[in-house]
Amino acid sequence: MEKAVATKAFVYTGGTVYDEYVQERPESGDLIIAADAGLLTARRFGVEPAILVGDFDTLGEVRAGEGTEVVRLPAEKDMTDTQYAVELALRAGVREIVIVGGLEGRVDHTLSLLAILEKLWGAKKRKTNERRIPAILTNGKNRVRFFRDSGAILGRGQYRYFSLLAADERAKGITLEGCKYPLKKGTILRTHQWAVSNEIVGNCALVEVRHGGVWLVECMD
Repeated sequence: MEKAVATKAFVYTGGTVYDEYVQERPESGDLIIAADAGLLTARRFGVEPAILVGDFDTLGEVRAGEGTEVVRLPAEKDMTDTQYAVELALRAGVREIVIVGGLEGRVDHTLSLLAILEKLWGAKKRKTNERRIPAILTNGKNRVRFFRDSGAILGRGQYRYFSLLAADERAKGITLEGCKYPLKKGTILRTHQWAVSNEIVGNCALVEVRHGGVWLVECMD
């Protein structure tokens, strides 16, 4: 019998993670990948990765669990450990990715992770078999998604604030409903990110962007 292909991957990275606030938890059959010190993050959640990847400059001596595949990368390379971990998840054929960690600490690593979200959304191409991959980046207190020419419904929950940050020169046709600062067919410029720190006032909020790419950021405080 052929082994079932995982449809969802969890990529655990290093950095500060507020474990008690992370809502996204792996289920049986999900692909678990740890990037370098993300091994310690994964173990705090009680999971052992199927794949451990990195140059291990942070983790140091590797003590992987039995059955964990170790992919050792050179220190000098053209992508970060987390980027490589995401590529491994894509090669495995997953259709959804959750990245845990990477939102506090080095800004360069955080920006590279935001770029990963954008790339995953744009993965679908008409002339190939590539699929658009919904993705979430979270450290518990913050959660980020990317979408283009689309929208989302945000339920009222642990995240008090939400913000829209334009990835393109301008994002247009923005509608926000069910929030403290509603908007109808508005425009956000990449050089003027003014749609920050909005709040849900009802049970949920509607976010719609007709043209352009944005990062949707949810924050606890």
